[in-house]
Parts: sequence; structure tokens; C-alpha cells
Amino acid sequence: MKIAICDDNPVDIDHLTGLLEKWGSKSDRPFTIRTFPSAEAFLFQYADEKDYDLLLLDIEMEKMDGVTMARQVRKENETVQIVFITGYSDYIAEGYDVAALHYLMKPVKEEKLYEVLNRAVEKLMDNDACLTIDFAGELVRIPLMEIRYIDVDKNYVTIHGKQDYRIKATLGDMEQKLDARFFRFGRSTIVNLHYIRRVTKTDVILKDDTSLQLPRGSYDKLNRAIIERI
Repeated sequence: MKIAICDDNPVDIDHLTGLLEKWGSKSDRPFTIRTFPSAEAFLFQYADEKDYDLLLLDIEMEKMDGVTMARQVRKENETVQIVFITGYSDYIAEGYDVAALHYLMKPVKEEKLYEVLNRAVEKLMDNDACLTIDFAGELVRIPLMEIRYIDVDKNYVTIHGKQDYRIKATLGDMEQKLDARFFRFGRSTIVNLHYIRRVTKTDVILKDDTSLQLPRGSYDKLNRAIIERI
């Protein structure tokens, strides 16, 4: 696990580093920490090293703030976990569009940080999971995080990810290979809960504006699944 701390206050950096090292010794999880005094310093290094797993970002920094920096990172990296650290609750709404994992208020408390770190580990494990299929005569591994939804047409299912994969299988076959981020509604569709933008009584609207018809009786069950999983 590769972690970056970006904060223009050296005292806060030392505090976070100490808490991370304590968490690492307790959880027995190997990780490395890189610290940066500004968003600009991080982005300069990030141009050559894009393999960070977790970013702990101060929101209020001189010149470029943490949210602006996170937006730049998110343009090409959907998997890195981002945690904002702020001294003011007014900033909490600022980073919703970069899918921040959490917000921590300064001074960062040990138990709160550890809860977030454990959640980050779970998310990273989710990102590593793949669906393996036989497609056009070869084995293809599709990261589960890339699958938006799966639908069925007679004896074939189509897996909608960065590209579409149509294979001979049943929806039940697919359902058994997926994890808790996926929800099946009706007889024809499985959806990735993380891609849902809006749910109405009749439709599920995904973040890319895809509209999926929602069968009668599925509305409450789907909303409960979203609340429990997201």
C-alpha cells in the first residue's frame, strides 16, 4: 500500500505519519509513506509515479488546494482512495465530485483515522477483484469495478464495461461470480451499485446516463442495497 500525505503544515504531517506508523504496526499491513508540502510538489512527483493507493490531502493549502489537486488526479485515476483533511466543516461539500472516501477534521483522531484506513483497504481489495470469462476463444479478466451492468438476451449475457462482452451464459452464472457491490433486479439485469446516479419508481439512471427499466417491486429493495453498500 503506497500512501501520500499532502499538507503544507509540517506539524500535521508529523502527526499523521505517526498515526499511520502506529496503525501499520497494529494491523501488520506493509505500506510506504511519501510526504509533500504542497499540491504542486505532489503533482510533479505523480507525473512519474502514479501507483499511489491512498492520498491524505489537506484541503486548505496555499496556491493549489487539495480539492483542485484531487480533480486533476481523478481525470486519469479512478481507483486511488482520497481522504480529505480539513479544519473547517464548511469545506466538506467541496469534493463530492472526486468520490472522496471520507473527510477527517483536524486535529485528526486516531480511532477515526484507523476506521478510514480499514475502509480504504477494503475498497482497494474490491478494485483488485476480476471476472474471468471465455470471450472469442480466449480468457479475459474484467475488473469488477469496470462493470456497469450486465443484461441477458435469451441464452446470452452482455457485460457492459469499458467495452461490451457478449457471451453464452445465464444471469445466474454471472451473479455467482460477482460480489456485494452488484444487485440483481428482475430476470434480466444486474447493476453495479457504484454506477447508479439516480433511482425512480420505474428506472435506474447510471452515471453515464444509461437508463435501465426497474421492475415493479424492486424500488425499495434497490434503495436499501445502495444505503447498505455505498
